[in-house]
Amino acid sequence: MTPLEINSNRINQLIDSQLTEWETARRNYRALESVRVKELMLGNCPVKVQFNPARIVSSAAKVDARSLKERPCFLCAGNRPAEQQGLADGDYTWLVNPFPIFPRHLTIPDNRHTPQLIGGRVGDLLRLTREADEFVLFYNGPRCGASAPDHAHFQAGNKGFLPLGEAIRSCRQEPLLTHGSARLSLVTEYICPLFLIEAREADEARVLFDTLYRALDQPAGEPEPMLNLVAWYEAGGWHLCIFPRTRHRPSCYQAEGDANILLSPASVDLGGVFITPLEKDFEKIEAGDLQQILAEVCPNREQIDAIINRLNRQQS
Repeated sequence: MTPLEINSNRINQLIDSQLTEWETARRNYRALESVRVKELMLGNCPVKVQFNPARIVSSAAKVDARSLKERPCFLCAGNRPAEQQGLADGDYTWLVNPFPIFPRHLTIPDNRHTPQLIGGRVGDLLRLTREADEFVLFYNGPRCGASAPDHAHFQAGNKGFLPLGEAIRSCRQEPLLTHGSARLSLVTEYICPLFLIEAREADEARVLFDTLYRALDQPAGEPEPMLNLVAWYEAGGWHLCIFPRTRHRPSCYQAEGDANILLSPASVDLGGVFITPLEKDFEKIEAGDLQQILAEVCPNREQIDAIINRLNRQQS
């Protein structure tokens, strides 16, 4: 099967088939229909908090080198449940995520067991996003929410679920760079800093991403800059949101007693839906808690300005 044969209809058919045949997935998607959700405002942006007990598998995943070495990789074909069927797509395979956040949630692993790194892969992300035009696709860096940092993968969820796309329409955008018809901007007034690439040509979007990627901070010992990505295709063009990160987990994740909140932000959280697998966290969390978490894991304006300065030096 060639990549051109994949589209949103084929992907939706896979989901429907899996929810008929795979009991674990069917049970978890049925439970998703009754998850509790509350809405909060962060500045002028509405966000949601979702109480989703099944996501404890991801939120509490041990991602240190020893733990990864000791457990079988659940994204490798030989270790997947027998019921989990996929849709082959070049170097990747579309799979139903059995622990959903979205009403229609997929994981798209590389067919090889290779580390979770975005360098050299954004072209793949853009292609997959174009095929799945009814979905948003996202990438969590190896220390930015990925529960399988040892195996390269993207995820996808149905459009309209994340507040992000609608929210940034009313946010101020500071133009930074263009390449052909593509534009890179800094989006301010959102819940956290983000860079936005808008493009009608995939190659132009890739060039701007690679330029920004080289300007991002890369912490000592990290294989790449810490970041999350959310992408979608609509009205003949791509929208790629890049969220720089400064920290893996906020202090509340490891705190004890009442200060503990088991929330480790990833792309979905930065997209405006914060996932709490524990009811005690869902009950107590307020806008101030979310703002503190974002302030700890995302860059401040001074750090963003340093990235922009490096971008400018690249162009001089």
